[in-house]
Amino acid sequence: MGTVESRQSLSQPISALTKSKAAYKEPWRKTPWGGREELLTGLKAYVPRNADIEHVRILLDGPVGAGKSSFINSINNIFQNKTTSKALADSAMADQSFTITYKTHKIENRQTGLYYPFVFNDVMGFEKASGKGVHGDDLSKALTGHVKENHKFNPISPLTEGDRGYNDNPSSSDRAHCLVSLMPADKISLIDDDVVKKMRTIRLVARDLGIPQVVILTRVDLACPLVKKNLKEVYQSKYIKNMMKTCSIRLGVPVNCILPVKNYHEEIDLDKDMDVLLLRALKQIIDFGDDFLKEMAVPVLTITSVCTMSVTV
Repeated sequence: MGTVESRQSLSQPISALTKSKAAYKEPWRKTPWGGREELLTGLKAYVPRNADIEHVRILLDGPVGAGKSSFINSINNIFQNKTTSKALADSAMADQSFTITYKTHKIENRQTGLYYPFVFNDVMGFEKASGKGVHGDDLSKALTGHVKENHKFNPISPLTEGDRGYNDNPSSSDRAHCLVSLMPADKISLIDDDVVKKMRTIRLVARDLGIPQVVILTRVDLACPLVKKNLKEVYQSKYIKNMMKTCSIRLGVPVNCILPVKNYHEEIDLDKDMDVLLLRALKQIIDFGDDFLKEMAVPVLTITSVCTMSVTV
């Protein structure tokens, strides 16, 4: 639930005494503040090490309101050097998923008119209630590339072989190369156990497929007054580190695979500090995905041969 100090109103000034209790003296994780352009240049120059696969496919999941679409838009903002709305996003307070179709989001290289060799796929958010949110079987099929572009998700009836939206013969580029779960830092303790169970089940499917996994911790500014005042203190905030530990325990993901960010939401101008956290997260995602591309040497297995578990909804 957090301490009184860490949960104080965001509108209240942060005293030196309060800050000393809520923050470490030094950041516990190094961050290249001021290194935005270097990070961006490196990502723009990325080329997949597997010549047979055209891009790293990044599959996003998470509870409703975690910021999946906003994360895609935030990354696109940086590469386009302006605010954009590539993936339609709803308010974080929404109680049902705004994303209902399976769509690939590409990042355009404005100089060439081509696209960078990494893409994002957003899916419906996880929900507690039965028959609501993304069905675990659909997400499992997305991991192996069996979901066609623009397939409309049905929470009650998951995609099956022979359906119009089922991809019978997925290529290595159709499958997911990194699973990225988004979790809201200000709501981690409130996320229902049933939602977490669904997320952990998908993690196990990804594990059995050898797909690397990353967790993006969103809304860090809303979770901690120190970070709201100064984003550079994200790795000095005791509350944020505690939330990362909580996330690690609930999802079973190592802390070094959990990366805090602030998505673009109300801003109309780009912010270098926000960009550094977002680009650093993207770099780790692509590094993990590229390692997986290099290791891929066998055809995509069918969903029935690798996934015998399903999520009860």
